[in-house]
Amino acid sequence: MKKKIFSMFALLIASALVLAACGGDDGVDLGNLQLGTGSTGGTYYPLGGEMATVINNNIEGYEDFDLSAVASGASVENLSEIGQGGFELGMTVHLPALDALNGEGDFEGGSIDNFGFMGHIYPEVMQIVTPADSGIETIADLAGKNVAIGPPGSGTQAAARLILEAYGLSDDDYNAFEEGFGDAAGRIQDGSLDASFGLLGLPAGSIDELALQRDIRMISITPEGLSYIEANSGYGALTIPADSYDFLTEDVQAITAYAILVGSTDVIDEDLGYAITKALFENRSEISHAQGAHLTKENALLGSDGLPLHPGAEKYFKEAGLLD
Repeated sequence: MKKKIFSMFALLIASALVLAACGGDDGVDLGNLQLGTGSTGGTYYPLGGEMATVINNNIEGYEDFDLSAVASGASVENLSEIGQGGFELGMTVHLPALDALNGEGDFEGGSIDNFGFMGHIYPEVMQIVTPADSGIETIADLAGKNVAIGPPGSGTQAAARLILEAYGLSDDDYNAFEEGFGDAAGRIQDGSLDASFGLLGLPAGSIDELALQRDIRMISITPEGLSYIEANSGYGALTIPADSYDFLTEDVQAITAYAILVGSTDVIDEDLGYAITKALFENRSEISHAQGAHLTKENALLGSDGLPLHPGAEKYFKEAGLLD
């Protein structure tokens, strides 16, 4: 009888060791981590896929680690999923991250504080395109038009609504299509959409591809509109140079913010956060996406103002000489 009890006890211990090896610290399933990105036609999805690959290939000390990049509604959804335990990592514009922390904007009435800043990725630029023959010259001309404002919960949609608001346009003044730039580009191509907002990297490959299929123009934000936006948000002015795209004939006035990486402080402990951050920033040269050029140590802390640093990322940034 004693031998049988001992055998059962040994089996339980062995099973616990196997589960611990598969699950990592505190029962975390290191073989099923998720990085929330954005819509398939935007910048987040392809860039996030490469980021996940770089981390998977270079992380040290975690043999069972496997990170998958998943399509999502981008910023707000990624932050919400981290808050609810759905995603372990997420890409977001830094402004919605501040809103999430403070319970403002899309997060009014319910703040999210279980995440930390893990590094700047690239500058996001709002680019507003319309068919060349649409007759639309300014944002005000979008009244009564079919307009893609980005997926629900995305930084694109939040910024698009702010821009439209700057010109006195409320939700009832235009026909909103809540979809990513990939779907919107198809609608512009077939003539069923008058304009699309896209918070994208510069230049954006998806805009280059659209320009090959149909003649398009880009709409500038006027000085008056820019003043309203800067007074009511953290977005800054940015000029898109005419040589950014072949179809541009002059500079375009736009707004910009920072795309950043955030990680759950519930699931990702300091050691794992350090390993993830180090794997990404020490090996970013393996990223072929054009926006990967901005993912450097020199830029690593851009967009971090007002946000808590993830303890693991903070450890790496100090080691790299970026923090005291």
